[in-house]
Amino acid sequence: MSIDMFNVNGKTVAITGGAGILCGEMAKSLAACGARVAILDYNLAGAQKVADAINAADGTAIAVKCNVLDKSAVVEAFEQTVKNFEHIDVLINGAGGNKKEATCVPPESTFFDLDADAIRWVFDLNCLGSIVPSQVFGKHMAQRNQGVIINISSMNAFRPLTRIAAYSAAKAAVSNFTQWLSTYMCQNHSPNIRVNAIAPGFFLTDQNRFLLTNQDGSKTRRGQQIIDHTPMSRYGEPADLVGTLVWLISDAAKFVTGIVVPVDGGFSAYSGV
Repeated sequence: MSIDMFNVNGKTVAITGGAGILCGEMAKSLAACGARVAILDYNLAGAQKVADAINAADGTAIAVKCNVLDKSAVVEAFEQTVKNFEHIDVLINGAGGNKKEATCVPPESTFFDLDADAIRWVFDLNCLGSIVPSQVFGKHMAQRNQGVIINISSMNAFRPLTRIAAYSAAKAAVSNFTQWLSTYMCQNHSPNIRVNAIAPGFFLTDQNRFLLTNQDGSKTRRGQQIIDHTPMSRYGEPADLVGTLVWLISDAAKFVTGIVVPVDGGFSAYSGV
């Protein structure tokens, strides 16, 4: 076996939600490994900030405005990316998140009070927000008979967590879609198109900070429960996702498709006893 199996140098990667904490780190790390990266995000200023950091470090990146829920906008983002980079090797569906109004935080809010529009927003962003880019970029991969799609699932897809009913269900849908699309691509287009997902454990992000930390930065009761049930006894760092990501993108995983890989510090392995 050669270390070259893990080489991603020269690959062109499009990453939605690229302005976020986790996906921004993915983009920077892949660029540092020699990949050309398109930072797709609804927040163009945030995407440009990530792209500027990559280019300043002698990497290659562009920022592209993209609304993952609007197919015409995704097509426009795809065309802009191809115009700059000629083709796409990898799509990372990183856009996602939760919404406070879709979260049960008794006694302030209960399941019976959850707003239907907020629930719909969470499902659309996480599930539809993975399907639509996969349609647009996946068609390009089907025409080329090769490519890699990486979805971002969650620990909630393995075991539903309290309070976040909509987010847990939406991420379970992402995991199921990952398996479905992996089979579809192999059977209908090419076995050289692989679709997998990463399921991060607990990382502090803008979407979950209000659940895990108090205003003074200390852990909430929920945050402490998470640490107590994570054998490694810490939250994940964004860089902790990079090794798994590089493996799934590279030829080292060329016979791997349709799986969801936990990167969780052991959370999914520990029963609490």
